[in-house]
Amino acid sequence: MIKIKVFTDENRILGIEVNGHANYADIGKEDIVCSAVSSVIQTAMLGLMQVVGIKLQYSNDDQKGYLNFNLPQKITDNQKHDAQIILNTMICGINDLHEGFSDFIELEVL
Repeated sequence: MIKIKVFTDENRILGIEVNGHANYADIGKEDIVCSAVSSVIQTAMLGLMQVVGIKLQYSNDDQKGYLNFNLPQKITDNQKHDAQIILNTMICGINDLHEGFSDFIELEVL
């Protein structure tokens, strides 16, 4: 199961932690649930880094299906605004995947 934790503070998304594999497909086969979750989250990360210009600190382990990133505290007001648009869009995608594949995705908003 993919476990997703979204960290928030005062209606702002601060970061995300993703851990595990969906096991939707047999081992060695393409897993559409893992692929979809990865695509949504990695696209958001790319948007934060390449479009908004935020230097994200992140850690990942592909074998374990682990990814974690947090917004830095020292970013401009414009970057904060743009980051929230991207992160809220990411959450829309994750929520949609969670609704369709709730047996394979656990979602927690903290």
